[in-house]
Amino acid sequence: MKIFRKLVVMLSAALVTIAITACSGKTEVESDLGIKGAPDWVNKGTNILNNKDGRLFHGVGSASPMSDMALQKSVADDRARAEVARVLSTYMDVVTSDYLSSAKSSGASVAEESVSRQIKSLSKVNLAGARIIGSWRDTKTNIIYSIAELDMKQVKSTLSGTQDMNADLKRYIEVSADNIFDRVAKENK
Repeated sequence: MKIFRKLVVMLSAALVTIAITACSGKTEVESDLGIKGAPDWVNKGTNILNNKDGRLFHGVGSASPMSDMALQKSVADDRARAEVARVLSTYMDVVTSDYLSSAKSSGASVAEESVSRQIKSLSKVNLAGARIIGSWRDTKTNIIYSIAELDMKQVKSTLSGTQDMNADLKRYIEVSADNIFDRVAKENK
């Protein structure tokens, strides 16, 4: 029975390793970490990209070796999604700041706390649209890397379905979201 269990564990680990190393990100980015043999997205890390595939939030997470490879992959995936959350939060902070400045300059009365709460709520809902698009295992260190992606189209789609958002804020985001994204992406280069 012990031999059977060991065989099942070894086979499971081999299948997970094959599945992980077979996956790769589709987006090509400039490398700067210098991990030999790693996909470019591993070397570049978390990023905001505006390319032929669209306006994308990318989050890269990693997990150190564990006795359970499936758990290790899950941890890397969760960390990648957390990176998307961090980048999206930064983007939404810019949206909030720009909206509040715009509203104040036009003389409109704005409840800042309400706007901030709505933006945070929108950010949480959007994270449900973040998906893992690739994983890679470094064979030298056995660290697993995962990349999560959230498309700006998903953010806009979520926004259009939001019923309880301030109408002026909603309109502002619909009109300005891409321009703000482009500005933030440019600043992060």
